Amino acid sequence: MARGATYADVRVMDIRQRYLSTKNGQPGQVRESRSLGLGVRVIAEGGWGFASTQDLSKASLDAAAARAVEIARATALCKKRDVTLAPEIKVADHWISPCRIDPFTVPVSACLDLLLKVDAEVRKVKGITLAEAAMDFRWIDQLFLSSEGSDIRQTKTQTGAGFVATSFAGNEIQRRSYPNSFGGQYQNRGYELVEDLDMPAHATEIAEQAAELHRCDQCPAGVKDVILGSSQLGLQIHESVGHPIELDRVLGDEANFAGMSFLTLDKLRTLRYASDIVNVVADATANHGPGLGTFAYDDEGVAAQCVPIIQNGLFVGYLTSRESASAIGLARSGGAMRAEGWNRIPIIRMTNVSLLPGKGKLDDLIAGTDDGIYMETNRSWSIDDRRYNFQFGTEIGWEIKHGRKVRMVKNPSYGGITTEFWNSCDGVCGPEEWVLWGTPNCGKGQPMQTMGTGHGASPARFRQVQVGVAYQSN
Repeated sequence: MARGATYADVRVMDIRQRYLSTKNGQPGQVRESRSLGLGVRVIAEGGWGFASTQDLSKASLDAAAARAVEIARATALCKKRDVTLAPEIKVADHWISPCRIDPFTVPVSACLDLLLKVDAEVRKVKGITLAEAAMDFRWIDQLFLSSEGSDIRQTKTQTGAGFVATSFAGNEIQRRSYPNSFGGQYQNRGYELVEDLDMPAHATEIAEQAAELHRCDQCPAGVKDVILGSSQLGLQIHESVGHPIELDRVLGDEANFAGMSFLTLDKLRTLRYASDIVNVVADATANHGPGLGTFAYDDEGVAAQCVPIIQNGLFVGYLTSRESASAIGLARSGGAMRAEGWNRIPIIRMTNVSLLPGKGKLDDLIAGTDDGIYMETNRSWSIDDRRYNFQFGTEIGWEIKHGRKVRMVKNPSYGGITTEFWNSCDGVCGPEEWVLWGTPNCGKGQPMQTMGTGHGASPARFRQVQVGVAYQSN
């Protein structure tokens, strides 16, 4: 501030990670890292500046502050407008995420023993050619200070675990993952998550499905009803709701990684995004659950909130920062600014973007479907740079005829246009089927930042969807 900044904040982050994996009966990776550093963000002459350092000596901190102000003055030379921030109250608080068993107190040998046990059970199944299992633990201790007087300490423990059974036969690869693909399940919890997943108990069933897929018929192509399992629906929410509601994409401030958004400002409170039964929130509060998008305050010191995104099908809200909220006339930021680490500037990121539950069970949706496909566990995704046209594939599917699952099918896929797809939703299962899934690998920004997000969903049905778009039917 003495150098002429009109606003400044500082984030100190101490991040510890442990990752363990096994592959076909042998340890794969066993690695641990620790990173401690500080990032300084300032506004000077109406422009943003950011600098960071892992040398916490007084001279280095002074140099980082000077560099941040220098960069702000340079960016101010090409600014379109002065940076203005939506008002925020001063906060002094300390928050610790719930953690019953500190994963870093569990011996590495015990973790590897469990993973190797899962691995061995998977490889007992005939036809399995590759078994992989992993655990991923993170501990993040963060201090936030601002020139407005906020002093916030947050400590989070994150745990992830899962396994994959792969079967290669002929010229085809089939795989099944538990409890989800791309790393399994991740939450703001301790080692108790690993215990609750009980991976050894599911190893045989998952492996048998991977092998059996080779003997299944191709998923039929055509226009059919589609029921998505909650994990696949979480991915659908991530790509076709979560990313397009990031306001920096809409305003053109962030287009470097994966493009912009079709949700221009004129669509706010006017666009019929989905059918009347669809309600989506961006909820970072602890009441929503231990998602990777759960915290007490974002990286601008804004308290966690539950922000309505889609209400009874109507598009009503964006993910915002203090700057973007001010730019469109909102009174306050929705608290969605986060950074991957101390050496990255915060950008707008998804919190827990979730579909609120409806009524009934998966069996009820199946019973009410005459001709459809039930799809489970994401395998691939593709969506355009404005998040409007998409195509997704899943690991496994079941054909539904006259209210009954009649056969397993392989290589299921579906595609469509975001708003048409969500408007075709006519059934969302109840809270007993709702799961808050963790996505640990969401990429955005330049340089790219990888961030964890959460997506809660119950299985849901979508009418008259184009199925089999990624493969030719036999």
